Amino acid sequence: MGHGSSKDGGSSSDDDDTGAKPSASRISRFKDKLRRLRHRRGSSSSHKKLLAAEDFAGIAHLTLINAEMRFKDKWLACVSFGEQTFRTNVSNETDKPIWNCERKLLLEKNGPRLARISVFETNRLSKSNLIGYCEVDLLDYLTQDSDSDFGTFNLIDPGSSNMVVGRVCLSCNVEDPIETEKKFARRILSIVDYDEDGKLSFSEFSELINAFGNKVAASKKEALFKAADKNGDGVVSMDELAELLALQQETEPIMNSCPVCGEIVDVCDKLNTLVHLSLCFDEGTGNQIMTGGFLTEKQASYGWMFKLSEWVHFSSYDVGLNSGSSASHILVFDRKTKRLVEELIDTKIVLSMRTIYQSKVGLGLMDKGAKEILQSLSERQGRQMNSVESAKEIPKFIEFFKDQINMAEVKYPLEHFKTFNEFFVRELKPGARPIASIERDDVAVCAADCRLMAFNSVQDSLRFWIKGRKFSIQGLLGKEVSSNAFIDGSLVIFRLAPQDYHRFHLPVSGAIEKFVNIPGCLYTVNPIAVNSKYCNVFTENKRTVAIISTVEFGKVAFVAIGATMVGSITFVKKEGDICKKGDELGYFSFGGSTVICVFEKDAIEIDADLLANSERSMETLVSVGMTLGVSKRKVGGAGSRGLPNLETCVLRD
Repeated sequence: MGHGSSKDGGSSSDDDDTGAKPSASRISRFKDKLRRLRHRRGSSSSHKKLLAAEDFAGIAHLTLINAEMRFKDKWLACVSFGEQTFRTNVSNETDKPIWNCERKLLLEKNGPRLARISVFETNRLSKSNLIGYCEVDLLDYLTQDSDSDFGTFNLIDPGSSNMVVGRVCLSCNVEDPIETEKKFARRILSIVDYDEDGKLSFSEFSELINAFGNKVAASKKEALFKAADKNGDGVVSMDELAELLALQQETEPIMNSCPVCGEIVDVCDKLNTLVHLSLCFDEGTGNQIMTGGFLTEKQASYGWMFKLSEWVHFSSYDVGLNSGSSASHILVFDRKTKRLVEELIDTKIVLSMRTIYQSKVGLGLMDKGAKEILQSLSERQGRQMNSVESAKEIPKFIEFFKDQINMAEVKYPLEHFKTFNEFFVRELKPGARPIASIERDDVAVCAADCRLMAFNSVQDSLRFWIKGRKFSIQGLLGKEVSSNAFIDGSLVIFRLAPQDYHRFHLPVSGAIEKFVNIPGCLYTVNPIAVNSKYCNVFTENKRTVAIISTVEFGKVAFVAIGATMVGSITFVKKEGDICKKGDELGYFSFGGSTVICVFEKDAIEIDADLLANSERSMETLVSVGMTLGVSKRKVGGAGSRGLPNLETCVLRD
């Protein structure tokens, strides 16, 4: 692999085995071509899970054609779909960039639907600047009543949802499976066809069969060649190769591994084999293929200086636990769009948190007075954010999080807020957060706009997320709350970031039994700290525990946890209040913080997608009112507790 050259294989000085050397060299060149193809295009074969036939909706062939922008620059476009992001080439300096870049996307009936197309003005030294974006529902687009595959979409300013900054033109169609097989055969043929005559000689055909990794097929190359050569002209054409591949995969498969990425394919699973090969072996039509291998559009849009930092491991992108350089970028899965997104956080803050929370030295500083400094800093910052002068920070804050704060949802106009904290605890317009299954109290909902982790047990949370060595339910709830019923229960963590709507709501219907205040520190609740084995954020931070008695879920512990820069935790309900799920329970003042809900054992069946993401150590971006889970208890049974059923009560003298 490391010894290839542009010289012909026959120029070797070792002439003793002239029959074997050229063949070996040509196979090496063939594999080298495939390897270069893979590196140039990125790993497009990210389809790892097996796909059931009933879930398969097709393979979309998406092409970004061009755009019309308001000013001249060098333009780059990204397409984010599910957990993949692809980027075009960079255009010349113009206000009408032309890309003609294409990509194939797997469509699943219950999978991602929205493709986000983002256009950046480029800065090759560091990062590019997002100018506009649009979101296209591919399933709706492909099923619309139209004779054309082409469409034009307005690009929206990320800072203002009602401002159009340009237009982008694209085409999208569903690829026919038969055409997919032909394109795959055409692409295979073009790489192994050394004399470029559009046909395979027996020697070229032999090298192709060897690359498929099937020893049985390799021993039958002559028979397979004769079977493929339908017209007996001594060569195999593209159509003949496509027919052979399709026929053999049905009867006696000749392909055990993908010739591009080397992954083993299930020869009995034609659907997944076809999907894999189609996505892994993009066939061009003369257009450019979008570069893959990115997780988010922010990663895809970075310039060469960031790529250098990745190369030296100063910074890296990955899904899962955030430690070391991976902590520089926090990736979460957006439940609404079913797409990976990157959390915005200042680089200087990331570096300081990594220094403090991911090392013994940093945590040692905490024991030498830094805890008191954080407490004093948070109190001072809270007072500052309540001053009239702090209002001037509001526009800067909105600009920094311009595509993550939707001002159209906010109840009051910007001039209504006289201090930064008034804006920070802003209310939303009625109906901005619809509550799922509002009439069903056996359906629990998400308590906050946040990044969520859910676990069936504390043991799962320790295995996949919380790395503090002293975390326990007893430590979380404190001595005043009887924690026996919660010991083996389910755990849901709602982490709020500074840009989020900071009012938290009731996940279940019930009565507020009591509040318990627990003093503590003010560590950050960022995953950099939560994922650190040196820090016990949830059991050491200041927090308030509310116990909610319910009919459907038994008792639920609702824990509001303070954090660095959080001025205060305010509850708007009091002990004894009867509440409906979705009702506002309270709010956090300036800063990011966390709510943890603990359910009794076997009380809730948490939604499968939330559990699946959490098992991957990946947070899910959710909104207030989205479904969280369903009660596993039968109301009225011997094991049910909480409020009496008022509808069945009879008043007596």
